Amino acid sequence: MRLPRTLLALGAGAAALLILPAITSAQDYPTRPVRIVVGFAAGGPTDVLARLTGQWLSARLGQQFIIENRPGVSGNTATEAVVNAAADGHTLLLIAPANMINATLYERLNFDFIADIAPVASILRTYYVMEVNPGVPARTVPEFIAYAKANPGKINMASAGSGTPQHVAGELFKMMTGIDMVHVPYRGAVPALTDLLGGHVQVMFDNLASSLEHIRAGKLRPLAVTTIARSPALPDVPTVGEFVPGFEASAQFGLGAPRRTPSAIVDRLNREVNAGLADPELRGKLAELGGTVVASSAAEFGKLIAEETEKWGKVVKFSGAKPD
Repeated sequence: MRLPRTLLALGAGAAALLILPAITSAQDYPTRPVRIVVGFAAGGPTDVLARLTGQWLSARLGQQFIIENRPGVSGNTATEAVVNAAADGHTLLLIAPANMINATLYERLNFDFIADIAPVASILRTYYVMEVNPGVPARTVPEFIAYAKANPGKINMASAGSGTPQHVAGELFKMMTGIDMVHVPYRGAVPALTDLLGGHVQVMFDNLASSLEHIRAGKLRPLAVTTIARSPALPDVPTVGEFVPGFEASAQFGLGAPRRTPSAIVDRLNREVNAGLADPELRGKLAELGGTVVASSAAEFGKLIAEETEKWGKVVKFSGAKPD
């Protein structure tokens, strides 16, 4: 049966009225200052990333984007605060690799990260360098694997702590090569790097930006970078994947919001972030953090989060890692 045109028009008008509030809210958004909650202390790379992003969004959207540092429980305190915030776009989360690791690392969380946080925009991917103290005889990844197999349990692998990105990157290497190394967790990357320089531990998967100065000074020997492609900062250093097919370890950063945040607001934030990633000045500042900017749609970022959560979940289970 064909419906009268008048009835069809009324139906279309009603549908438009349902859509209108969401569109209007996105056009008016934000109506007050926006909080970007960061799960780590001020002054670190994650905090700097959030502040650069917040400055850009403040200039574009005409409201202050305020950085709120809420360190604790490896970022879980900040995540829970955002999960419980109003879903109106005025509270955002700086998503860090810990979010994707913690989903498996912690047996009991008061939230489901993938279900309770809506992906907004990817911002940056940073990566690691597999490096050894110069006292280690290996100069290549194959030589290191052979050395480790000849000395099972005698190589100490430093990390910034149990379940940190540096730790799981090393555990992924162990899982894919079958070697036996002893994990030595520290309370932060700085003391771990200090002991690597001093020869108290032999190997570390560290953030490239943190180690680059020591590498260039000859105090550390890089064996490989952990991304799929070689790093422009170390063009002569191969990737781990050139010797261990399929290996890739990187840290993903971006913005998230409470679930049920209107899609129109999410889309607007995504467009504005992507505009920033295309801006040469902001791109340059982000590159100084030792990574590569990654623009994407919200859906693409969500797919990446799901893939990384599954990947690191397998590594955490393999390693038996527990929270510090």
